[in-house]
Amino acid sequence: MTRARLLLADDHALVRRGVRLILEQEPDLTVVAEAGDGAEAVEAARTSQVDLVVLDIAMPRMTGLQAAREIGRRRGRGEPPKILMLSMHDNEQYFFESLKVGACGYVLKSVADEDLVSACRAALRGEAFVYPGAMSALIRDYLDRLRRGDRVPAQVLTEREDEVLKLIAEGLSSKEIARALTISIKTVERHRANILAKLDMRDRTQLTRYAIRAGLIEP
Repeated sequence: MTRARLLLADDHALVRRGVRLILEQEPDLTVVAEAGDGAEAVEAARTSQVDLVVLDIAMPRMTGLQAAREIGRRRGRGEPPKILMLSMHDNEQYFFESLKVGACGYVLKSVADEDLVSACRAALRGEAFVYPGAMSALIRDYLDRLRRGDRVPAQVLTEREDEVLKLIAEGLSSKEIARALTISIKTVERHRANILAKLDMRDRTQLTRYAIRAGLIEP
């Protein structure tokens, strides 16, 4: 039997070890690469032949959501790998953001021993995996939007603004953000002003709350 090749990304080594044990008990799955943050995951997906990437939602440097978006753009070596998100939080916003960046599913770490293998196989078949709690959230969100006459909103912030927001919420100064993203302090300040204006917010506390809801950082 040909085994599907998986890349596993989580910033906690113990979690990676536990998830790897679950996956490698299966005759059709094998973990061929690991990463400790989103940026490492993007690089590993670029340099390794993998069929499926399992990404933790909240990781340092680059979140799982940001990494998923980058990995999904890979076209140089054929189709990009399928993507599955892993999180400790039963959070509707994280779930919807995962779908927006192209993930096939969202698995809670608390039930990974029950759901992860099924989710991996579904993703590899090109099918969506929706954990039971998310199903009610999807239906409730759809009905709420229908009742209000809303459409699904477009992405509020640009990808660069997402990156800046994540670092602001993590407590970095403008100088540190400029160094991390290789941009000028003036550019950082311009992004900060744009983010506050777009989100109609006033300070770091409000931005941090938004970053948590959007899955950029963990609560």
